[in-house]
Amino acid sequence: MAMVTGAASGIGRATAGRLAEAGAKVALLDIDEAGGRQAAEEIQGPGGRAAFFRCDVTSWEDCRAATSAVREAFGRIDILVNNAGVIRRKTVTELEEAEWDLVLAVNLKAVYLLSRQVIPVMAAGGGGSVINIGSGWGLVGGPRAAAYCAAKGGVVNLTRAMAIDHGPEGIRVNCVCPGDTDTPLLRDEARQLGVAEDDFLASAAARPLRRLGSPRDVADAVLYLASDLSAWVTGTTVVVDGGGLAGG
Repeated sequence: MAMVTGAASGIGRATAGRLAEAGAKVALLDIDEAGGRQAAEEIQGPGGRAAFFRCDVTSWEDCRAATSAVREAFGRIDILVNNAGVIRRKTVTELEEAEWDLVLAVNLKAVYLLSRQVIPVMAAGGGGSVINIGSGWGLVGGPRAAAYCAAKGGVVNLTRAMAIDHGPEGIRVNCVCPGDTDTPLLRDEARQLGVAEDDFLASAAARPLRRLGSPRDVADAVLYLASDLSAWVTGTTVVVDGGGLAGG
């Protein structure tokens, strides 16, 4: 049984669908009720059962309530994908304090909040797999994305710490760091930067494999880390970026 945050669109939506295809029951968590319910309905069908649960991942109470509701509905939680994310393309001197707080809360604090609730459930069930979605910019810096780089760098190292702490409980914790992936989040970056969307996407595709990533590309990596194929893999980071960091 899998929980996926930010599951109404993009990488979260693709990940929920991929896990369901592989036979998992999936709880889709998002603040976007309309999008989340639609995604759950589309995923529902042979091979997996999907249900939507509204959750603001920056809220302790929402994370507690969602975890309780998912456990009541499905009986256990084996997989947690901390995917919810937001970006503000600004330098530290351009960022407002509220924007900094939002980016750190959604991208980093939320990993703590939901993991704090879910890990005891996993441990009681004999173990599980936590996959945190980082970013290539969690491993190297990027322009006009100071808060996002800080948050995703935190996700990468938090993943290592969690793997050390919870390995004895049979819980593996890993991180997937995507490069530029064709999602609403990426397209919104073009708007924030005041760049034509087509030009922005073409620039983002300038990497050895000569294309943007698809949400499915990232979802396949998550599936690997969620499955027994990675039974002896924990505390590591898988970069899924078409070779974008290969020369970095």
